[in-house]
Amino acid sequence: MTVHDPILAAAQRARAAIPDDTAMLRAAAELTRDYAVANPRIYWPDLLASALLGWGALAGAILAENVAVAIACAFVAMLALYRAASFIHELTHIRKGALPGFRLGWNLIVGIPLMIPSFMYEGVHTQHHARTRYGTAEDPEYLPLALMKPWSLPLFILVASLAPVGLILRFGVLTPLSLLIPPLRAKVVAELSALSINPAYRRRAPEGDFARMWMWQEAGASLFALALVGSVFAFGWKPLLVYMAIHSAMTVINQLRTLVAHLWENEGEPMTVTAQYLDSVNVPPPGTLPALWAPVGLRYHALHHLLPSVPYHALGKAHARLIATLDGESPYHRGNYPGMLPLVGKIARSTMAAR
Repeated sequence: MTVHDPILAAAQRARAAIPDDTAMLRAAAELTRDYAVANPRIYWPDLLASALLGWGALAGAILAENVAVAIACAFVAMLALYRAASFIHELTHIRKGALPGFRLGWNLIVGIPLMIPSFMYEGVHTQHHARTRYGTAEDPEYLPLALMKPWSLPLFILVASLAPVGLILRFGVLTPLSLLIPPLRAKVVAELSALSINPAYRRRAPEGDFARMWMWQEAGASLFALALVGSVFAFGWKPLLVYMAIHSAMTVINQLRTLVAHLWENEGEPMTVTAQYLDSVNVPPPGTLPALWAPVGLRYHALHHLLPSVPYHALGKAHARLIATLDGESPYHRGNYPGMLPLVGKIARSTMAAR
């Protein structure tokens, strides 16, 4: 996508060239050193409680005969499973050996049953944090949405609503076929094996230990997808349709969260760390709804770009410490926003201006 308006193009280049604010970067590093340790006594109970509530509520939505009860259960299931699924983001940043068994546990109780095994994100998301890749054509998680056509935003959400259908096709159909057709396998690995939003992104084939991890996770997701479709013959259509509706709603919420995780105002220029921060979004307290639509620390997405190694349970404390320490002129304060709707409005207005 190219910005044809010279004023908008000049503004975009100016944003990309924002110099680094050394005071903010130094404070972020020095004030949060004691927050860098992932606490298993927080991770495990949070994950297990979210998964148990989510799968239990999904069962309730399937079994309930009262429509109101079924809808209430489905809503609870969507929020709880969304929170449980969001731990995939933590898996990409957890230091090796910090949480023994957590990756395996997450994949068994969340990743494989939702057909989003962690190999789809590990090795992908870290490229989004690479200093020279963020916001460029090589960033798997970036599109200049604020500079695209107005219809791109509803399309961005609509595509997410079809995720469960796409995942069933990916793992239930293409995985088995690709094992028999090598050219198809190469295409599946390169183009259909990453939770990315950049359609131009191509993934390299896995190697070594990661290839072995990929293999068993993909096999598990494939078997689950086949069992899911096969369940229609044993239990009818209702369980599958309820599962897909909840999965779709969960993915749409995540896509809306993704939409407001950045301002999406960069068009391929390499950016300084401060520019990357200012193109990203925190939605801190006192707002309460972000705890639901941006769980597991995702409400501090801009801060996460400054401190990707800080675990989710410490980001709130790190944010409070930086707010209290940095003066009012620090760019840190400009990365904080009150909620989702103002951000969606800002991005929508930008698309109108860029037409």
